[in-house]
Order: sequence, then structure tokens, then C-alpha cells
Amino acid sequence: MKTREKYIFGTIALLGLVFVVYWLWHDPVSDLKISEAGLDNRPPQDSLNDEHVIIGEKFFHYANNQSDLTGKWPRFRGADFDNINKEPIPLIDSWGNEGPKILWKIPVGEGHAAPVIYNGKAYILDYDEIKKADALRCFDLVTGEELWKRQYKVHVKRNHGMSRTVPAMNENYLVTIGPKCHVMCVNPETGDFLWGLDLVKQYGTEIPFWYTGQCPLIDNDVAILAPGGSALVIGVDCATGEVLWETPNPDDWKMSHSSLLPMEFSGKKMYLYAAVGGMVGISAEGDDMGQILWKTNALSPTVVAPSPLVLDDGKIFLTAGYGAGSILVQLQNQGVGFSVKVLQQYKPKEGLASEQQTPLLYENHILGIQPKDAGGKRNQLICTDTKDTRNVLWTSGKAERYGLGPYMLADGKLFILDDDGTMSIIEASVNEFKLLDKVRIIEGQDAWGPMALADGYLLMRDLKTLLCLDMRK
Repeated sequence: MKTREKYIFGTIALLGLVFVVYWLWHDPVSDLKISEAGLDNRPPQDSLNDEHVIIGEKFFHYANNQSDLTGKWPRFRGADFDNINKEPIPLIDSWGNEGPKILWKIPVGEGHAAPVIYNGKAYILDYDEIKKADALRCFDLVTGEELWKRQYKVHVKRNHGMSRTVPAMNENYLVTIGPKCHVMCVNPETGDFLWGLDLVKQYGTEIPFWYTGQCPLIDNDVAILAPGGSALVIGVDCATGEVLWETPNPDDWKMSHSSLLPMEFSGKKMYLYAAVGGMVGISAEGDDMGQILWKTNALSPTVVAPSPLVLDDGKIFLTAGYGAGSILVQLQNQGVGFSVKVLQQYKPKEGLASEQQTPLLYENHILGIQPKDAGGKRNQLICTDTKDTRNVLWTSGKAERYGLGPYMLADGKLFILDDDGTMSIIEASVNEFKLLDKVRIIEGQDAWGPMALADGYLLMRDLKTLLCLDMRK
């Protein structure tokens, strides 16, 4: 018996020694690769646009409509880029006993793309998962009847949704950017195709993780786009598709999920853009059209979704998610050019920040929803001073927390859409948080797409459904 026990113990000891030797000589992480933030599981860039795409190739006409409505929500964050509806239409301040008045509801492709509204019509760049196509769809705003559709085949794999952009339009032109950076311009009344542009093939654009989130800008019938690659920003004639100017990209900054917007400082109009690499101001007029006026890489995370927020007197607030925090800068006119001075820079626990949505400027204060890494104020709506965005004046408190969904101001009220389709109505105030009412409108998930509001009709969506609410009081 003792001999047998010695044999067993000896065998265990030998196995233990073999294991120790193996552990010392073997590298357990030899097969692991370094992963950059925001790029996990991303397919090779050269495989993303290797198919032949005929932009705008198919058109379907379904119906005509006549409308007396004149309201407009023509681009991302509305007509004035501030996400504030200024129409003198009284809106509800509670959902009442009957609850939300849903006029229509339709299924859409999985994603977060959002609509625009123009004179009684709604337009959205959807993704048709069955036909594997980007599809620009036009609806009657009040009835939800589909009027026409312009589409082109492009294969997009599911990655937290596919489509996630908002078109830009005026009376004569409507411009879209698809998930894989295909730009299309059509006549918004007829759906007639005008031109298309593949940013990857023409400029070597690197498609962002989660696909394109940048929303186009139309300024004086010129489409302003930020491809990154060989040109940081370009201006395209909406009538012809001709590229009128290109901004050099010496630092090789990449396309972000953030969107371009115009601003003016010291008598100079410029386009403001937060790329992956830094923030830049580009001349929007004169002999130096398209040239870089100033730039800063003081805040340069690998993922940027919110757009810059223009404050007073040349101040610009920029924030990003995943722990990047926020920055407040001051433009300065040096006489022979512009410079940028950093006034504040901090992490999410120290002041206003945002992961996905762009905060709101309201009565010289900023309203925003804190990200999940903001410590005790995580997911709370907060109000801060523009002079010091770390100075929190009030919060929604622990009982009222929100997710990554959108929010807008209208008729003196703040409308917030939570991840699960719950919409809250909050009194717009710089003095206190006052919840007026809230209700879950749709039994969905990931209701992250921006809302659009015109003539008292509000369009919202979750991951798979688009619907219209009558918000008139």
C-alpha cells in the first residue's frame, strides 16, 4: 500500500514539474493581437467597398400627395443646427388619459438613421435588409403613406444597426450618405437622381466603425462633406456633382461620426468639424475657400459622435464618449490668422460630457445627459454654465436617469427619448429640473436615432420602427 502511495505522489509531482516548466517557457498571450479602441472585430478596410455599387440605380413611385403644411426640419439638428424647434405651435405638456397620439407606425431596417421633414413630407435613408440596399424613402408626414423610394444595392453587415445618418435638404436638393460612404443627391419633389459619389473609392475614406454617422450639410446649394483620406473636407455642386474645392489633409485625420456645421467668428464664416484626429475650422467664403483656418488636437479620441457646440464670442465646446471627456476652447483672431486657446479640459466625472448626442445650448446654459462613466451623475440630465461647463447648476437626480437616446427643445419644453422608447416631457428651465410627464411609447430597444419635429408632428424611431406622433396641444 505504501509503495502504491509513493507511486501516486511521485506521478503527481512529476506532472506538476512538467506543468511548471511548460508555463515558464510558454507565452500564454503569443496569439493575441493589439486592439485599438473602437476597432474590435472590424473587417479589413480594403474589403468594405470592394463591390460595384451603382448609386441611385432603382426608383419606385407609389403615390402622390398634396399638403398645406409648411414646417421644415431640413437637416441634422434642425434648420439652425441647435436641435430647437421654434415654430409658434403649442405642444402638449402631458400625455393625458389617452396616452400618446400615434398617427402611424412602419417597420424600417435595423439602425439609427433619422428623418428630415419638408412641407408635409418625411424623408429617411433606410436600409432594406432583404434586398440589401440603401433606400431613400419619402412619406406623407401625416398619413405615413410611402410616396416613392430611390435605392441602390450595397451589402452591409449588421453592426449595432446599419444605417445611422440624417439627410440634408432644401427646396431643390436632397443629399444622403449611406453606411459605406456612398453619397447621393436627388430632387426631393420627384426623387429624380442627380449624382452620386463614392468617398472610399475617390478619396480613400476609412469607413468608421459602426459605419457612417456623419450627416451631410447643404450650404448655398453646395454639399459640404468630410471624407478624410486624401481630402479632409470637400464642397460639391448640388446641381452638377462637380467637386468645387478640397481641403488638404496633411495630418491624415479620419472621418468621424460627428457632423459639420457652419459658424461665424470675427466676421469670418467657417465650417466646423471634429474629425478623428482633432477639431478644425475651414474657410467657407472668399479666396481661401476650403482652406484650414485653425485646428487643434487637444481632444482627439478614436471615436467622436457629438458635433461641436458653438457658444458665444468664439467659444466652442466639444465632447466625446468612452472616457474622453470634454474640452472648451476659445478662438482668437491674430490679425493674420486664427489661433485656438484651451480654456478647460476634463474627464466625465468632472463636468458636462456626452457619449453620443450633442448637448443643447439654451439661454446661455448647456443641457446634456451624462455618460455612464460620469460617476454619481451618470445618465442624469444636467444643466451647466457656458463659462465653466464643470459648474453643474442642477441635475435630474438619481430617480430620473436616461440612456443614449436623443433630446430636443420645443415650445418651452424638453423632450427626451430613452433607450427603451420612453419619452419624458420636461419644463425647459435653467433654474431647476421639473418633470411634467413620461410614458413608454414603443416596446422597442436602442431608440437612439435623432427626432424630427415640424408642424406639431414628431418623428421618432427605435432600432426597427419609425413612427409619427401628433404633439399638438
